[in-house]
Amino acid sequence: MISLLLVILMTLFGSLGGFFFKKAGDHPLGFNLPFLMKVGTGGTFYLAGALLNIYLLTLLPYTVVYPITSVTYIWTMLLSAIFLHETITIKKVIGVLLISGGSILLVL
Repeated sequence: MISLLLVILMTLFGSLGGFFFKKAGDHPLGFNLPFLMKVGTGGTFYLAGALLNIYLLTLLPYTVVYPITSVTYIWTMLLSAIFLHETITIKKVIGVLLISGGSILLVL
């Protein structure tokens, strides 16, 4: 059960890292506070996700952990729809479902 929670957190942190990097692009590249804050936040989430990934690899087989990281695509789609107001098409949903379904087949 704890492994499942850690997997969910790991994938969420990976998506949040990418989200904050995307938001950093709203500001000029360089040494300005909004840009640096978003890059720092994104990097922190990525690092936390990577550390959780390493820890999970001590608990679960490699062939289980890596396919499960496809949950990141679900988080990414949700974050982009809610906070970036990106359009989620049926094609995107089907793509994520196919990736997730393939991962489930690998894990089972």
